[in-house]
Amino acid sequence: MTQSHEAPQTPQSKNSSSVHAAKQTSSNVDMLATAHAAQGDDTRVFRSGAIKLIAPAKVNLYLDIGDVRPDGYHNATTIMHALTLHDVLYMKRIPEQGKGLSIDLTCAAFEGTAPLDVEPEHNIVSKAIRALAKRMGRICDETLVVRLEKHIPSQAGLGGGSSNAAAALVGAAHLWGLAPDDARIEDVARTLGADVAFFLHGGCACFTGVGEDFLHELRPMGLPVVVVKPEGGVSTAEAYRTFDAHPEYIDAADRETALAARCAQEVPLRNNLEGASELLMPELADIRTWLSAHEGVEDVLMSGSGSAIFARCSTLETTHRIAAAAQACGWWARATTFGPVRAAIVPRS
Repeated sequence: MTQSHEAPQTPQSKNSSSVHAAKQTSSNVDMLATAHAAQGDDTRVFRSGAIKLIAPAKVNLYLDIGDVRPDGYHNATTIMHALTLHDVLYMKRIPEQGKGLSIDLTCAAFEGTAPLDVEPEHNIVSKAIRALAKRMGRICDETLVVRLEKHIPSQAGLGGGSSNAAAALVGAAHLWGLAPDDARIEDVARTLGADVAFFLHGGCACFTGVGEDFLHELRPMGLPVVVVKPEGGVSTAEAYRTFDAHPEYIDAADRETALAARCAQEVPLRNNLEGASELLMPELADIRTWLSAHEGVEDVLMSGSGSAIFARCSTLETTHRIAAAAQACGWWARATTFGPVRAAIVPRS
């Protein structure tokens, strides 16, 4: 996530088909159709009446952390961009008798991602569903059955949990007959974490405040990118404490350029949390140097507070070559693309 303080939390299956789909993408391709094709092997859930959603990952093209505010949070300006790498949710509503709202959440981890170690009732997906029900004043005896399939690693700065929450909001709203543009959906998203609202917009967008206030959209790009993550992660709260002890501020000219950009490719890649996170996890600097040394790599940057490093590349072939080399080093790595995706229901074929 862009920013999260510990309390409250407002902080390819080896998927060859997903890799093949990524090779066919361009900035004009319907990314939802790509995701559907890549993940459309579980038809049993569809037959049972569930809806299917994608929850994309993101990277921060620009992350500008400022001073601490009176409320204890940091001012932050960030430009996030969605990736075609995504988690999958299936959701179904079952009427019950005299139980109120119950959530039956199961999670499965794929492609080397670690299993979630949080109890289902404390998962941000469950929190999102209950928060939306409360905001709607919904009192109904029902169970929402949710299956979450994780492909985005945690503690990576890729927004997996936040994206799952946004997808859960979209899914619950649909199951409860709420209009997709109902303001209450984004109102709830803003209470759940600094990145959740972004995933309702998707594509590429600029946010301010503590990273939750939408400022403007940017035209997204469809360029190839490789993401590499070492084992373990960086505590976001610890990264901010380290930043406060050793602050590094972004140059005013870079800030002006970032805010003036209206196309993702115009954004200068900057992240002033990078130094703090590298102090906590020196291996991040090693990965950044390793990525930068590869032919075909155009830019390298850490996302969020880490621990994922992404490299914008000249070709898809470059991303697959680097991802394979990174995996041989023992790191988690995926070749993917930037894209105009958001947390969304996948249309049935």
